[in-house]
Amino acid sequence: MAYPRTNRIGEEIKKLVSHLIRNELKDPRISNLTSVVEVDVTRDLRYANIYISVYGTKEEQENTIDGLTKAAGFVRKEIGKNLKLRYTPEPIFKMDTSIEKGLYISRLINKVNEKTPEEVKDDTVK
Repeated sequence: MAYPRTNRIGEEIKKLVSHLIRNELKDPRISNLTSVVEVDVTRDLRYANIYISVYGTKEEQENTIDGLTKAAGFVRKEIGKNLKLRYTPEPIFKMDTSIEKGLYISRLINKVNEKTPEEVKDDTVK
């Protein structure tokens, strides 16, 4: 069940972390094509799961997550400065692969749509 307060805090953290990635973090491992997709804050406000999407190779994605994980202390300090909360959530960066999965499904659908009905019937029999 989603709680309105944690949703609001998650949205504020999302805006703040997006700003930090674009303007403050200077780590060369962090890709320029990085975006914050979603932030889930635990109900007790101790942890913030920050889902990141990186447009690039698998290596760039791993490097970006490594760079963000190393900068987690700085990110937490900035969250604490900008949001007045009793507890500052610990940021946990995770790769969001929903965009890649969506593109994969889209390609599969396009492939099926290109086949004739006989080809589709042959594939389902196998």
